[in-house]
Amino acid sequence: MVRAFYLAYAAICYAIFFATFLYLIAFVGNLPVVQPTVDFAREAPPGRTLLIDSALIALFGVQHSAMARPGFEAAWTHIVPAPIERSTYVLFASIALIILMLFWHEWTTPVWTVTEPVGAAILWALFGLGWLIVFTSTFLINHFELFGLQQAWFALRERAAAPPVLRQPFFYRFVRHPLYAGFFLAFWATPAMTAGHLLLAVGLSVYMLIAIRFEERDLIDVFGEAYVSYRRRVGMLVPRIGGR
Repeated sequence: MVRAFYLAYAAICYAIFFATFLYLIAFVGNLPVVQPTVDFAREAPPGRTLLIDSALIALFGVQHSAMARPGFEAAWTHIVPAPIERSTYVLFASIALIILMLFWHEWTTPVWTVTEPVGAAILWALFGLGWLIVFTSTFLINHFELFGLQQAWFALRERAAAPPVLRQPFFYRFVRHPLYAGFFLAFWATPAMTAGHLLLAVGLSVYMLIAIRFEERDLIDVFGEAYVSYRRRVGMLVPRIGGR
């Protein structure tokens, strides 16, 4: 009965994450199907907007990175059962992102505007490609383990997870972090960059670069020399041309 609850809880957390992820695409892209979006949100003077939006980005970054650290996970499982630890992390990350989008303040001062149809179409294509790379990358590693469903399912089936294996499927043969690379494309590719959108793109880009450093340290702890060798051969966010 408890294991069935774990699976139901994991499914709910996953559903909340997936809805939040879809909303994030519309939020960043200013798609008219939702509001607020990055450029159509609460209003405030620029100084206050800068302070609030920076705090929202920081809140998301701290939550997302701190809870992902192995030390936090080890301590956290004394409170949250191991089969739903990952799902709880996904839930908290979704809540942090919902708070960011819900309380975001617009700052619509133009930074650049591309009105030429071909140029705008290319930027929209890159925007869509970025999100496609993000979504595809999660399946290349293990989508359901990444978002907590596999752990709850294995607990229900009384099945142990296999030891982690360093694999380099598809995108991972060319860049070490295609998921982050996809986010970079998605956040920066827009034909109408405003000051608020730029703040979001810069803030989340800085967070991702910091997160990559912590993540790679953890990966070296898990895979040792195998990951060190992989890091020498493969670029972080863009393919490495030629030898190092």
